[in-house]
Amino acid sequence: MTGGRQMMLTGERPMIASGTLLIPLQPPPRTVELTIDGETVQAPEGSTILDACRRQGKEIPTLCYLDTLHPVNVCRVCVVEVEGSRVLVPSCSRPVEAGMVVRTDSERVRHSRKLVLEFLASSVDLSTTPDVDRWIDDYGAHPERYGPPAPPMPAGLRDSLQPGHHAPPDPDYAATVIQPVKVDNELYVRDYGKCILCYKCVEACGKDWQNTYALTVAGRGFDARISTEFAVKLPESACVYCGNCIAVCPTGALMFKSERDHRDAGTWDESRQTVTSTICPYCGVGCNLELHVQDNEIVKVTSPLDHEITRGNLCIKGRFGWRYVQNRPPEARGDGRRTPEGRGS
Repeated sequence: MTGGRQMMLTGERPMIASGTLLIPLQPPPRTVELTIDGETVQAPEGSTILDACRRQGKEIPTLCYLDTLHPVNVCRVCVVEVEGSRVLVPSCSRPVEAGMVVRTDSERVRHSRKLVLEFLASSVDLSTTPDVDRWIDDYGAHPERYGPPAPPMPAGLRDSLQPGHHAPPDPDYAATVIQPVKVDNELYVRDYGKCILCYKCVEACGKDWQNTYALTVAGRGFDARISTEFAVKLPESACVYCGNCIAVCPTGALMFKSERDHRDAGTWDESRQTVTSTICPYCGVGCNLELHVQDNEIVKVTSPLDHEITRGNLCIKGRFGWRYVQNRPPEARGDGRRTPEGRGS
């Protein structure tokens, strides 16, 4: 016992008895030895190839992977070559094994990533996807070789597509998922022309965190899309507006309406934004908030992914309940500015 503390065996709960705090002692993780790009490395048992590569400072591009969600292996941009494996494996979900030989930058890996990036960039608007332009250059992808993008679909047409009822593709264009933006509420917009169908929003809305199941995948093949039940508008769906789907979207397909309005007006500038960390005042849970502020205006709210309780998730109050900060009368702020609703701010 040291300084009033005493270690306990693993599996026991911490206890306070007679002024002594007993802390469970975890055994050190076992490690396995593997080879990555010719280098022998040690990695904790149960970790993934992606984890091991990141510890070695190797960049593996990812789109559908996030530390706080279960991997679904759909984007295939993180694939690597494992000696003895017939196919390339997703590094985000494949656990390391003793004696495993991994190649992360072989010709086969690079060719696969190039094709994935070309297919995505030729069919989806990736203009707000971080890092993708650099990856396209790094892997020599040429999405333009599939032809000019097809004209946007009329609003609602993609939602009505039925499995098995495919129209012949137009050889003059690259097939795309471009369609009008869905704006049916004042909190966030859905721009499915930017959706790569990574399932992150479905996982966050469903079994991984929120358990609301307002979003799911409809359709088959290229017609597959993220949808509410029966493609109803968001206010008519089961959505509770926690915004946890926005927090995990890698492409900006789901976006704060405030951010979208700024982007449409050409005033969105992250270089002028500051981030202030604070605690949500609405209840006693104490969720951490990160207020993104531009020109003295809160433009969006996030929560840190590494917070041990929230893991980046919030409720509607934490995510969107900040407008009262700006909806104050002019005399309270002293700057006389007006809100978009015409009220003094």
